[in-house]
Amino acid sequence: MGRMAAGGHNLRPGGTVAGPALMALADYTMYAVVLSMIGPVEMAVTTSLTCNFLRRPPLADVIADGRIIKCGKRLAYGEVTLYSQGDNDPVAHVTATYAIPPERATS
Repeated sequence: MGRMAAGGHNLRPGGTVAGPALMALADYTMYAVVLSMIGPVEMAVTTSLTCNFLRRPPLADVIADGRIIKCGKRLAYGEVTLYSQGDNDPVAHVTATYAIPPERATS
């Protein structure tokens, strides 16, 4: 789960939350979910992120609900659904893939 306050630099003209801010929240949430599965791996990086905007978000905090669909040795694939606080209808759906670096032998 993630959360982003709606306000300041996260807004765009017209009184809505900016799309790039929604995508950043989704990426951060997926990163946290991936690390919760694999532990603290510094070089786990986003390789793909697809965001489908479903409707205009109202001016409210945004809640992110993330989950892993598949986590292998080298890739983790998951999804994040974004909601406006107090609303059960999603404002965006995001899928993401993370690359997991191979373990390095220690000498």
